Amino acid sequence: MKKIIIGGCACLAGIGIAVGTYLFETAPSTHLPSKTETPQQQESPPGNGDTLQTVESNGPVGYALTDELHITYDEGRHWSRVPIGIEALFAGEYNGQENELIEQSFFLSEDLTAFLYVEGADDQRVKLLYSLDQGHTWNDTDIGGMIAPRFRKVDFLNEDDGYVVYTGERTMSSEATKVYMTHDSGETWTEVSHPDHYRLLYDGNFIDEKTGFLSYGILNPEEPDLYVTQDGGQSWVPARIEIPDEYHLIFTTAETPYVEGNDLVLLVNQGSSGDYKGGKVKGKFISKDNGLSWSFQKEVDADE
Repeated sequence: MKKIIIGGCACLAGIGIAVGTYLFETAPSTHLPSKTETPQQQESPPGNGDTLQTVESNGPVGYALTDELHITYDEGRHWSRVPIGIEALFAGEYNGQENELIEQSFFLSEDLTAFLYVEGADDQRVKLLYSLDQGHTWNDTDIGGMIAPRFRKVDFLNEDDGYVVYTGERTMSSEATKVYMTHDSGETWTEVSHPDHYRLLYDGNFIDEKTGFLSYGILNPEEPDLYVTQDGGQSWVPARIEIPDEYHLIFTTAETPYVEGNDLVLLVNQGSSGDYKGGKVKGKFISKDNGLSWSFQKEVDADE
């Protein structure tokens, strides 16, 4: 009788283990945590067709793009995989090649590496995957929603402060613009205001925590259309750009301003169809009031 009872218990225990294993293996997977650890950097494959080639770099930091995204922090001697699907990096309204990342959609430095991507189909979200420890761990943060993001840009001004600008919901020649700021190395993002303006965005940037610019007009512009904020994106006003008469309808598209000595510099190009001097020159403008107004200085080479 004891043998029968013991045998029956063992049989029941075996059935329980089998059922538990089945339920565990067939249970739906949960979302990845906001922090993901990746293996230590691996040596690149030596001298064969699979050797990773750096697409773009900033000093020793660069990325390679195959069917996966890889990052190096030592000029390609060691590589580690970035835990993100390639399709997410190009999702939204993007029709370009996919052998390199969308221009300005990533940030590379030895202290902080970041990649913008889009998640979802109908209810799309713009997110940022970033690492503060050279790819050993990756943090995933949600920035904001947008249908079919087109333009996208991430940049950091220092180890704490950065910004993201993206556009979407395009209809013909208009679209919505979103601007976000971070002050904790990308962990949290706060949406700031944007101009009440819906032309297609050409580019945008901040030169410090308070001063930023948004340049509009990519479809046959007749004059530069630049907006400036001096309060960290809380308010925006049109910048005044004094185009000399002889350059009317020639210098039409404002690029993003930058600091040169004690001045702010703005280059204004000829747009996609400019043919003045073969389209090989731009107008250089200077601001003495932190970007509110700009005066013409001279012509410069287009590759400046």
